[in-house]
Amino acid sequence: MASLPDRVLFGAAYYHEYQPYERLKTDLDLMAEANFTVIRVGESVWSTWEPEDGRFELDWLRPVLDGAHERRISVVLGTPTYAVPPWLARRYPEIATESATGTRVGWGARQEADFSHAAFRFHAERVSRAILARYASHPAVIGFQVDNEPGLRLPHNEGVFQRFVDHLRAEYGDVATLNREWGLVYWSHRLTNWADLWRPDGNAQPQYDAAWRAFLARQTTEFVAWQAAIAREYARPDQFVTTCLSYAHVALEDDELTDALDVAAGNPYYTMQDGLALPDPTPDSHEQIWQTTGVWALYQSADRMFSSRQEPFLVTETNAQAIGSPWDNRPAFDGQWRQAAWALVARGARMVEYWHWHTLHFGAETYWGGVLPHSGRPGRVYAELARLGAEFEAAGPLVAGIEPDADIALVYSVPSNWLMQKYPPLAGSDGGPDAASYHRIFDSFYRGVFEAGRQARIYHARQLHDPRGEREGMTPEEMAGKHPVLIAAGLYLVDDATLDWLAAYAHAGGHLVLGPRTGYGDHEARARHEPAPARLVEAAGVWYDEFSNLDAELPARAVPGSPLGLPADAAATRWVEGLTVTGAEVLAEYAHPHFGRWPAVTSRRHGAGRVTCVGTVPGRSMARALAAWLAPTPRGGWRDLPESVTATTGTARDGRGVHVVHNWSWEPVRVAAPVDLDDVLAFGSGSGSGSNPGSVAAGEVIDLGPWDVRVFVVGDVG
Repeated sequence: MASLPDRVLFGAAYYHEYQPYERLKTDLDLMAEANFTVIRVGESVWSTWEPEDGRFELDWLRPVLDGAHERRISVVLGTPTYAVPPWLARRYPEIATESATGTRVGWGARQEADFSHAAFRFHAERVSRAILARYASHPAVIGFQVDNEPGLRLPHNEGVFQRFVDHLRAEYGDVATLNREWGLVYWSHRLTNWADLWRPDGNAQPQYDAAWRAFLARQTTEFVAWQAAIAREYARPDQFVTTCLSYAHVALEDDELTDALDVAAGNPYYTMQDGLALPDPTPDSHEQIWQTTGVWALYQSADRMFSSRQEPFLVTETNAQAIGSPWDNRPAFDGQWRQAAWALVARGARMVEYWHWHTLHFGAETYWGGVLPHSGRPGRVYAELARLGAEFEAAGPLVAGIEPDADIALVYSVPSNWLMQKYPPLAGSDGGPDAASYHRIFDSFYRGVFEAGRQARIYHARQLHDPRGEREGMTPEEMAGKHPVLIAAGLYLVDDATLDWLAAYAHAGGHLVLGPRTGYGDHEARARHEPAPARLVEAAGVWYDEFSNLDAELPARAVPGSPLGLPADAAATRWVEGLTVTGAEVLAEYAHPHFGRWPAVTSRRHGAGRVTCVGTVPGRSMARALAAWLAPTPRGGWRDLPESVTATTGTARDGRGVHVVHNWSWEPVRVAAPVDLDDVLAFGSGSGSGSNPGSVAAGEVIDLGPWDVRVFVVGDVG
């Protein structure tokens, strides 16, 4: 694998070609003064690289690369294939993506092309090779970003559909097998031959939809792998290949896609100002999309990026200023850029790169703020980020590539999320389908872990056990030794072998927590024949075959003698599974004349471990109490922190422990150090009361100002 620099890369996307006047030297000098160490270039301007078919203009980038190199600023070079030039769209109208069969996406934004079309591939390869041949060897270039935020659309083009039919033929062999596996006797959907397969537009069969979404995601994976292979033909051994991911995109399975890359990279955008306040005012009903809200959601974005390869990752885009639309202008409060960046680094980020250097004077993103405002003059944002750049410089290699700690692991299922988007088990406040159902379930547990002051690690189901055999997973014994607690909630679409792996994990000594809908469907999204949770009934000591949506929250209470302590406001939300106990201990129940017949939480010993069933989507206080019970002693030793304070811990590459402590509020706070710590940054007068101004002894007070963050290491910084 290509190597990464031994420091956290820090910088911004830089588009000198977008500037309305010449200012390259000024920009690069300002970057150097702010301790920028990386810029990303070139990925958005195919029509500048190739203004006419076959006529390339490549020289315009050289002054940018040369100037960056002179200032020891590294460069990530992008290929421009996500935004096709007008001449290509005009000459080959058939490459336009179809949002529905026969309905073309009009050209005029970006990512309108069917990237599997032969005409697109020819021209995309040609322009990529021209750029790579010219600049891959430039000493400033440390890596390549192929394409940009792939998987935005679900293409319905004829060629895509025909390849889907070919895929099904190879997967199932004949229509008789497909009829049986998909249950196509239903509503007279039995196929006589492959020509009978209907288009996806009007489909109402879950089995079809599960296969269609998985197929489209694999088209995205194949496209990125194809581009990555081209880039590697030109790359030096020390240069990496990646792409930047928007994790909310619809045709994306990030753990599969990143198999073909050297490092995962993502674009986390988050609501600033009060969106980063603790205690968190964000209601449970708030939908987290490409822009998240809440500190817990920022951390989840980082943990999702780490989960793609179970490795440290790159942040290729994040908030420089206000983001989004002209009517949504909420740049951060002083200190919040530092907080967010250090949170990302604490969870494994090896690069923090802002989108983008200068606020654009034209185009759809005119008010998507950059490091510099429209005037081009350094202001508050620049000053805040320059301070952060100085901190990364002071921290040096210590914080690059932190392995984040985890008290509790959670299983994430992209296929279950896809299925619940179209066939959601939960209802919205209006009684209609809630397309965010999967994340309502998964997020309730993740947020509970975060709000309990515990740290999470996310694993894709395929990383635990891959039924296709395409990736070597972990043995149940390995997982139980590494992560004593594993939550599997919302894991609806799941194969038999993975369910058996979960049972074996508990038998090997792990504490398996089963949440709503887990194990109810099989790998084809068929409802299973046996009682739920399928293949886990014996291990769990409970079963159910009845479930109900909830119109209002149900009070939940611990039963007498339960080890699970629930606060007075604990509540079940949205969903109840009618758990019938056959050998488990009841830990909590519902206070309701009907639903009270079923337990809310049960637990049972299984081999050397335990299986706990949570039969509802826990409300915030209930989820927080569950997490505190599951992991009574948090990693790092930080306990009883003020509500506005988080402590994130991990292991540096040299083996030392790193502690990153935040105060997400306007009010200054003081906390006690759990162990002897050394201040990585050693700034200011708030470094503790020890004789060494950069050291804090166990039990000594650490001061945190408004919207502050402190970075410590266990062991001498020097």
